[in-house]
Amino acid sequence: MHYLKFIDRVGFIFLLFRQNLNSITGFPPIADKSAEILILGSMPSDASLVKQQYYGHQRNAFWPIMLTIFNKPMDMSYKQRQQLLINKNIAVWDVLQSCTREGSLDAAIKMESIKVNDFQLFFNQHPELKTVCFNGSKAETIYKKHVLPTVKNNFSHLQYSKLPSTSPAYAAMSSQQKYVIWSNTVPSRSI
Repeated sequence: MHYLKFIDRVGFIFLLFRQNLNSITGFPPIADKSAEILILGSMPSDASLVKQQYYGHQRNAFWPIMLTIFNKPMDMSYKQRQQLLINKNIAVWDVLQSCTREGSLDAAIKMESIKVNDFQLFFNQHPELKTVCFNGSKAETIYKKHVLPTVKNNFSHLQYSKLPSTSPAYAAMSSQQKYVIWSNTVPSRSI
């Protein structure tokens, strides 16, 4: 009997340890007070978490699209890329502050584990915001369910736009097709 209790405890401890291995926390936003557009993802990929950079996966189309829109060289450093967005009044953040996820796919996010970022505070600190763009469906879905009900009364002036995910996992569109949609949305509100 004591042996079985020991095995159960070890199994329970292993399960807790395994769950903690998959618990991830996002990054602070790229933003300053003059931001007019907020681009929201769901949660950084594993590659982004390792690099500690938004959209750090080498095949993610986000940075190539943004650099092409603003006619900048692809070899800009991450710090220069961040500054470019700030100069163009664009902020980047994620809907989720933390979650449990196995791998990088949005579909693997365990919805019972999510904690959304503090958008009341963010919107109050960024009074020039006019538009929120979602980088993919998952960011939009989580925001509409868990954030919008808490902010819609105080920030009813915000416009929302869903853009195709720049993730390489979203293969329904080519990078060129994604670029066309992004370039029709982002520059008209940011230059």
